Amino acid sequence: MTTIGNSPQAREMADESMVRNLAAQAEAIWPQELPIFERNPVAGRVLDVGSGTGEVLARLAKRFTAARFVGVDLEEAHLERARSRLARFGERIHLQRGDALALPFGDGEFDQVISRHLLQAVPDAERALAEMSRVLRPRGRLHVIAEDYGMLWCHPTSLGSDGLWQRLPAYGAAIGCDVHVGRKIFFYLSTLGFVDIKVDYVVVDTIRVPRETFARIWEAWRDGYTDSLVEHTKAPRAEIERRWGEMIDCVRDPAGYALWQVPVWTARKR
Repeated sequence: MTTIGNSPQAREMADESMVRNLAAQAEAIWPQELPIFERNPVAGRVLDVGSGTGEVLARLAKRFTAARFVGVDLEEAHLERARSRLARFGERIHLQRGDALALPFGDGEFDQVISRHLLQAVPDAERALAEMSRVLRPRGRLHVIAEDYGMLWCHPTSLGSDGLWQRLPAYGAAIGCDVHVGRKIFFYLSTLGFVDIKVDYVVVDTIRVPRETFARIWEAWRDGYTDSLVEHTKAPRAEIERRWGEMIDCVRDPAGYALWQVPVWTARKR
């Protein structure tokens, strides 16, 4: 999820929650995502668009030792954390500030482009994908996680978990993002001329993922999103806070079940 805040205090809180979120999401998703990377081994010169704090770059660099990586992100604070985390890999990883909508690279510079948890957070996901295609060499491969907030639920909650997620489309429109972009990626990739398009679903649920790890993801979303949800959906703060609390309690309840389906799209440039 993207975190939004207007005041310096809100921004600081959002950044802190994002760091916690990225760590918990990587812990939950990586075990199921690694086989997808191994199906299309990471090699050559690889670009990570929206590299964040380097959680997954560190895992990729450790597993695929022949690859060289470039990570770009808009948040300098996240890049600083990533530089510290990734220093042990030396010149194999280069990090720089960059905008996904106008990547600072020439055409066809990369053998593979990776982008995880970014496209639902940008104002023009199709343009971001076009930029990724532009910097990808012919026959290069793309690996994209594009979130879709119609793919989450949990039970039991007294207010019903859909009550929050059904508000998010209006929220996304208000902040200029598409929170249902995950289901649109096949169309976008087809339109851009990609081939060999496949989708795998990482299933983050209370059976496959430790409950505490899952709970940490939603706690980070709560801390980074509540103020903005109240502002843009006009829902009462008490209701939003109650909904988050019920969903997080459901994750921790041994009898509760919660699910987040994460689409992972892969494709090859012609």
